[in-house]
Amino acid sequence: MQAFASVIEAPTRPVPEVYRPSDDEPFMNPRQLEYFRRKLLTWKDDLLRESRETVVLLQSVTENHPDLADRASSETDRAIELRARDRQRKLISKIDAALRRIEDGSYGYCDETGEAIGLGRLDARPIATLSVEAQERHERRERVHRDD
Repeated sequence: MQAFASVIEAPTRPVPEVYRPSDDEPFMNPRQLEYFRRKLLTWKDDLLRESRETVVLLQSVTENHPDLADRASSETDRAIELRARDRQRKLISKIDAALRRIEDGSYGYCDETGEAIGLGRLDARPIATLSVEAQERHERRERVHRDD
């Protein structure tokens, strides 16, 4: 948990709240990098908060249902919640990787082609590591191998 705190508490550079990255400016300039860094940190903060709330909820709920159907329903709800938190844990690690890419200067560029990913895609999916074209190729290969 200590590692998370150091990233969250990093000093921020002034970026207007209404700022939106634009294709009219140089790609991954300091303002754009700060925009995406803040977006990633906010997302991570939200996920961590939800995770803490889940832990508190699961610790406080010690229902003992005499009815088997109620007990099964309660256990299913708990299992679904835990699976969702596991997905969020994996997402947090992808957010951390994106923050590291911002620091090392590789953020916003496709891992396969080295080309710019595109502001629209990054705004929608700030953890993206592949351009739309590279992602589509990856998904086509995945489908072909899955069908075998």
